[in-house]
Amino acid sequence: MAKIGLFYGTQTGNTQMIAEKIQTAFGGADIVALHDIADAEPEDFRNYSYLIIGCPTWNIGELQADWEGFYDELEAIDFSNKKVAYFGAGDQVGYADNFGDAIGILEAKISEQGGSTVGYWPTTGYDFNESKALRGNQFVGLLIDEDNQSELTDQRIQQWVAQLRTEFDL
Repeated sequence: MAKIGLFYGTQTGNTQMIAEKIQTAFGGADIVALHDIADAEPEDFRNYSYLIIGCPTWNIGELQADWEGFYDELEAIDFSNKKVAYFGAGDQVGYADNFGDAIGILEAKISEQGGSTVGYWPTTGYDFNESKALRGNQFVGLLIDEDNQSELTDQRIQQWVAQLRTEFDL
């Protein structure tokens, strides 16, 4: 069984593409199992000590539709003793006042359920006004802006995965 469960929601396909790149960067499906949250059940989370949660920010600071539908089910999951990393897709130019809000919303909820957040990411290189994904001067996870900084996506994923290997004790 894979060591890491990666649960993502996608509207346009960008977040799924990012999830697949993260899986590849870790070394494939033997290490990271992908789960589309649209098809997931709360018990699917129980199989992993290490989780990666992927969600784009949709509309004006909202969760992607499938994550919105699953949000209340997070209360039925015990995230104690689980290390949880987050990534999201967003548009820092068009939505500078709520860039990456979705991963901040999910991180707050999962932390309430006992999850231990890892994979914090610096804000350096981003240009935005506000974000619910901020904790101090860092994001709760990796933010990818395919609309305005697609040339940085692969490099950011490689750096973040290297960081997670250490934080997940792999």
